[in-house]
Amino acid sequence: MKYRRLGASGLEVSQLGLGTNAFGKRADQETSIRIVHYAMDNGINFIDTANIYAGTESERIIGLALEGRRHNAVLATKAGLVKDQGPNGRGSSRFHLQRELEDSLRRLRTDYVDLYQIHTFDPNTPLEETLRTLDDFVSSGKVRYVGASNYAAWEIMKALGISELRGYCRYVSTQTSYSLADRTPENELVPFCLDQGVGIIPYFPLAGGILTGKYGSENKAPDGSRAQTDPGFARFLEDRNVALGAQVGKLASAFDATPSALSLAWLMGRPAVSTVIVGATRVEQMDDNLRSVELALDAGTLEELDTISEPFRYGKPFATYRLS
Repeated sequence: MKYRRLGASGLEVSQLGLGTNAFGKRADQETSIRIVHYAMDNGINFIDTANIYAGTESERIIGLALEGRRHNAVLATKAGLVKDQGPNGRGSSRFHLQRELEDSLRRLRTDYVDLYQIHTFDPNTPLEETLRTLDDFVSSGKVRYVGASNYAAWEIMKALGISELRGYCRYVSTQTSYSLADRTPENELVPFCLDQGVGIIPYFPLAGGILTGKYGSENKAPDGSRAQTDPGFARFLEDRNVALGAQVGKLASAFDATPSALSLAWLMGRPAVSTVIVGATRVEQMDDNLRSVELALDAGTLEELDTISEPFRYGKPFATYRLS
């Protein structure tokens, strides 16, 4: 495994991270624990979850999986998206974040998280309140680093300005949808992150599985796929996305690699990317993902990937999650 610093911080994270959105949903407890152990046995130290994944089951399962191994993991979780329908059931207020952090720590069976991330920008809470709360978390020892997710470049810049002015800990990372099927971060977010030392953690690096080549047509989803188990995912199966997956598959065959490994290797080579989080519902999927770390792409292959994905720099992001 190869490791990189998370943004301009001193924290070293594995180039390939483990996403756990499927734990407790598309992967049962036993399978999920095996995936965590296999990932860690192969050098992956960055494990990403959230308070709302599988209705809190993801955090609970990870807590079980990390028993006796917690010190080897860089554990990241999030709060801020809708947790419940109560008046304080969402957002990044002090009230909500304090409650959610304590609940996450209990489910994760730990007394600290390495990276605590605001899941999306909260237009209804002053950034000063959010950032002071996060700074208090770090001072208390319950959080080591803080990050953002689903923030626009200007929103993170505003947050960094407040942190510098007030002497609060600063965001070291941001999560965003980023892949061959979504290069919109390159227009503003990537240049900003390079300038300010913020590490990018792409989610949906395989466009929800579209870049694995398993979706042959807009109306056909393979058994057990996200499109079959999550009806809302069908909105991503646009013709141009599926066509891109087919193009990547052809390039991968010529390169003697899988489409997944090729897509991940391309993303790992992009500027400002610190770690790429990839989910799994079977242990066998991890082997293919791990191959991407050692895959060296030549200039010709990189140029072809850049060319076929160039249209995906413009228009709407593949995915983004915001509070109304």
